[in-house]
Amino acid sequence: MKASKFLLPGIVFCLLSGWVAAASGKPNIVYIIADDLGYADTGFAGNRVIKTPHLDQLAREGTILNSLYGQPLCSPTRAALLTGRYPVHTGVYRVILPQARWGLPLAERTLADALREGGYETALVGKWHLGEFDEAYLPTKRGFDHQYGCWFGMVDHFTHFRNGILDWHRDDQLSKDEGYITKLLADEACRLIRDKRPEKPLFLYLAFTAVHMPIQVPAEYEALYPSLKVEQRTYAAMVSAMDEAIGRVVAALEAAGLRENTLIVFSSDNGGLQPGKLADNTPLRSGKGTIYEGGIRLNALVNWPGRIPAGRQVDEPLHVVDWFPTLTRLAKISASPKLPLDGKDIWPVLTAGARSPHDAILLCSTGGAKSGAIRMGDFKLLVGPTEKTGEDVQPLDGKPVELYNVTADQGEKFNLAESNPDKVAELRARYDQLTTGAVASGHLAAIKAPE
Repeated sequence: MKASKFLLPGIVFCLLSGWVAAASGKPNIVYIIADDLGYADTGFAGNRVIKTPHLDQLAREGTILNSLYGQPLCSPTRAALLTGRYPVHTGVYRVILPQARWGLPLAERTLADALREGGYETALVGKWHLGEFDEAYLPTKRGFDHQYGCWFGMVDHFTHFRNGILDWHRDDQLSKDEGYITKLLADEACRLIRDKRPEKPLFLYLAFTAVHMPIQVPAEYEALYPSLKVEQRTYAAMVSAMDEAIGRVVAALEAAGLRENTLIVFSSDNGGLQPGKLADNTPLRSGKGTIYEGGIRLNALVNWPGRIPAGRQVDEPLHVVDWFPTLTRLAKISASPKLPLDGKDIWPVLTAGARSPHDAILLCSTGGAKSGAIRMGDFKLLVGPTEKTGEDVQPLDGKPVELYNVTADQGEKFNLAESNPDKVAELRARYDQLTTGAVASGHLAAIKAPE
C-alpha cells in the first residue's frame, strides 16, 4: 500500500503526459541519426554478423526506406535535414571544421526553429557540426531549447577531445561529463524524455557520434564478436552499443507513456566509411565522400505504432530534405519559410504507397555545383568529379558523365551514357536547371559573423 502511494502519481503523470500530446494532435518526434553507418550495417538491412536487435524490431514494426538519400558527408546532410534545402541553396557542400569562420547561414530557418515556434520542446543530443565560430551559430541559437554533446566530429569517444581540445557541451557551455559518448547520449535522451514538459510535444534530434572514427568501444561490446579481426570487431561492437542505446530510448518512451504518439525516424548521415574494411554498403558502389550510391543512399527506417505500416519496405527515391515539410505538416505547423524548400511532403509515400513526389532528386558533391548527380525515376546521371580522391578527379572510366539505371543496377557497374544520349541530355538539362543560381560553398564565400 505504501509503495502504491508513491507509484500512483508517477503513473498518472506518465499517462497525462502522453494524453496531452495526443490531444494536441501533435506527435512527439524522435529523429535518430547514425554517423558513417553503412547501408547494410544493420540486421534489417541484411547484415548477418552485426547484432542490432532493437533497430530490427523498429524495422519489423515499421517501414524500411530503401532509397532515402543524403549527401556524401556529415555537415551537408545535417544542413539539408534541418533546412529542407539542398546544398546549392545553403552553401554547405562540405564538412565544417573547428574554428572555421562559416556555418549554416543564419538566414536559414531550421526544423527546430519551426517546431519550437509551433509549441514543441526541442533538444539536440549528440553532434551538431554546423558551425560554432560565433555564438549565433550554436544549437541553442538555432531553435534548440536543449543541447548536449559535441560541436564537431572526430571526437574521442572516451575523452571527448579532438586535437587536444575538449569538445563536450551542455546548452553550449563546456561540460566535463565523463564516459563513453554513446552511453552519455542515451542517458541524456532518456532524461529528457522522462522530464518532458507534459503540455508540450517533444522534438528530440539524437545525433550519435557512432560509428565515426576514431573506432572505439568499451571492451564488453567487443566480446560479442570474438571471431572478427580487431578493427572490424571494434566497428561491429560500436554499432551494437548504439543499438543498445536506441533500445534504451525506446524503453524510456514506453515508460513515459509516449510511445504510441511518437514518430521515430532512424537514418545514417551518409554512406559507410571504408566499405569492405569497416562498413558494409552492399550492394552499392563505393562509400562516404562520393556521389555513387554507396556514398549517399542511407540505412533508414520510420516507425510510429498505428500510423506507419508495419513490415513494409519503400523503394521510392526520397531525400532528407523531405523531412522538413513532412514533419512540420504532421505537427500542424506552417512550413512557409522565407526561403523556398526543396523537400516534399512524403507522408503519402510512407503511409499509403504513393509514388515519390519528386520528378528529380539533386545529389550534390563536396566540390559544389560544378559536379554532382541527379536521379530521375530509375536513372541517375553523374556529372564531373565522382570519386573523393581530389577535387578535380574525373569519373573512373574517364568519361565526362556517367549514367546508370540504379533500379536494375544498384552497384552502378554498367555506364549507359554512350548508348543513351537522349536520356543523358534529359537528365543533364534538369541538373543544370536545378543548379542554376547555386550559391558558392560557404568556406569559399567566407561567411562572417554579424558585427
